[in-house]
Parts: sequence; C-alpha cells; structure tokens
Amino acid sequence: MLRAEALTARYAGQALPALLDVDLELGPGERLLLLGPNGAGKSTFIRVFAGLMHATRGRALIDDQATRAVRHLVGVVGHATYLYDELTALENLRFYAELYRVPEPVRRASALLDRVGLLDRAGRRVDSLSRGQQQRVTIARALLHEPPVLLLDEPETGLDVAAWEILERLVTDEPRTVVLTTHQLAAGLALGTRVAVLARGQLVHTQASVGPADAAALAALLQRLAAA
Repeated sequence: MLRAEALTARYAGQALPALLDVDLELGPGERLLLLGPNGAGKSTFIRVFAGLMHATRGRALIDDQATRAVRHLVGVVGHATYLYDELTALENLRFYAELYRVPEPVRRASALLDRVGLLDRAGRRVDSLSRGQQQRVTIARALLHEPPVLLLDEPETGLDVAAWEILERLVTDEPRTVVLTTHQLAAGLALGTRVAVLARGQLVHTQASVGPADAAALAALLQRLAAA
C-alpha cells in the first residue's frame, strides 16, 4: 500500500539530504512507528507521502501510484492543525468534506465530531477552542473521506490521555495503513505493529513486529543516535 524506493529528498539550500536512499514497504493494515532523533527525516518522510514535497531521487508510491496522484487515499494529522480559525468546527469539516466529494458532508462531519467528543462544540469557531480540541477537529478532518492510509506526524500535540485513546480507537477501528511519528514511545508502541528508525535521513533499524516490551531497547537506541 505504501512503498519507498531509494527515496531521497532534499530541502533547498541544504547541503545534506533530509532523506537518503530509504527503502521501505508497508502492506494494507500495517501500522509503522517511525522513530529517530530530531532532524532524522521523519517529518520529511511524512511530507513526501502526503504529496507536500517532491522526492529528489527515488520513488514514493501509494497503491503503486505517485503520491500526488492519490491524495484522496491519504489522511494527514500533524502538529500544526491547518484549520480555518474564522470557521466553526462543523464548517471546517464540511468544507473539506465537499473538497473530497464526501456524500452528505454535514452528516459525515457531524458524525466524526461526535466520535472525537466535540459534537457539542460543532458551532464554535475554531479559534475559540483549546489547542487539544483543535487537534481533535484535525483528527476528524483526516478521517472524513475514509482514507486507507493515515500519516500521523506527532499527532499527540495538545491531546490529553482521553483524547489519545480516542485517536487510537479511530486509527485501529478499520485496517488502515498508518505511519506514525511521536515523542511518546510507549503510546507509539501500543499503536504500531512495526518499527523503522531513521538517523540523519537514513534507515538504520527496522523491526517487523513490535510491542511494549521493546520500549527499553528502542529508547536506548534512540539515545545513542541522538548522542552520535
């Protein structure tokens, strides 16, 4: 469902690539916990597969197609919400639902606001909501068009424990392919089924299966990489 082939990406003006020759493949329903120290290339990987950044070399494919051609297959949650502050929560979701040609956009938007615990705030402007509530709206937006692929770049920003549990349920209630970056290792291990670790843009470690028992070894690896 998602494949990187010798994926290399570089930001303008930077001498070193943000990603270098990354090879990675995820099947339908697999959930990848993507780890690495700051600057390792995790957010760049998300941006490329979200269709927000071009690869310099290699390929980024979703369902065997170039990422920019299949944005309708992808839902994205980042640490920035990119919501319209002057619109209400419901208006934001209805706008995006109409962009994706979702049938009955108001009904779908209302249903997702209910699932993230914000139906009673549907009529409130986004700029009047707390940061955590805005992130809940962002999570709802990512799921509006029922995408088979979810890209979650530090989605825990502003979320309390209850809201993270809502996110876990929404992510796992259907067999979606997921890429998750997070600073909360324990929470990430509870959600992920596989692990990949980046350092300086390169893939340095992978695990085909993962669970909470792997926390200590992965934490030690990340500490070594951060100190290198």
